[in-house]
Amino acid sequence: MGSVEQRSAGSHRLQRAIVRLAAPFWVPLAALYLRFYQGYRIEGRAGLRERFAQMRRESAAPLLVCPNHLTLIDSALVAWALVPVWKLAFLGNWLLWNVPERENFARGPWQRAATYLAKCIPISRGGKRDEVAAVLARVTELTRSGEVALLFPEAGRSRSGRVEIESAAWGVGRIIASVPGCRVVCVYLRGQGQKSWSDLPMRGERFDVAVECIEPKSDQRGARRSREFARQVVTQLKEMEDRVQVGR
Repeated sequence: MGSVEQRSAGSHRLQRAIVRLAAPFWVPLAALYLRFYQGYRIEGRAGLRERFAQMRRESAAPLLVCPNHLTLIDSALVAWALVPVWKLAFLGNWLLWNVPERENFARGPWQRAATYLAKCIPISRGGKRDEVAAVLARVTELTRSGEVALLFPEAGRSRSGRVEIESAAWGVGRIIASVPGCRVVCVYLRGQGQKSWSDLPMRGERFDVAVECIEPKSDQRGARRSREFARQVVTQLKEMEDRVQVGR
């Protein structure tokens, strides 16, 4: 392992240790905020949690969680939907790594500290290529080593309010292409009253959630392979959206 990889691995170990100490304090507060202050409810939450736990038990293959993207707190809602609060708070490997937009969540020192404690690696959408590549390399390393990260496969919150296949972001495909046997947990989450994109879902919202695990395949090489993987993930999310909409 080279010096860069060693520094990165050391940085991840340190962040994991600090998050493990902090999570028992902030995770229950975040759950109380979602459930009682905002009044959110996840339909079929127990079944979703059991299904995600089964996905993690049934194979040791690397895993990446890829949800659709409509609000600024989608990653928190997905984690709350898929994992019991006590596991998020006390079992560090169940708290997902996250890659939030720096401009939204990590502009100032207090925001950066909060995102660090939330097991995040901020990224600047449209930032310098080498900086974006460095973040993706960190997520790739984590995924390859058995950690589970959450990454949005769409290039930002959907302005149409629907999953758009052409919005597939190359970063997700690049990670999948770099991690042999990588499985992807596609998560479609949408508030029953959500019409389009927004900063937050409306208070009292009830969420429909669908979960599918896929292993993208491609005979392509290089950048085409990464693009094909990303497109497969977003296509799966689109199919899930269509099923959810029909079921309403």
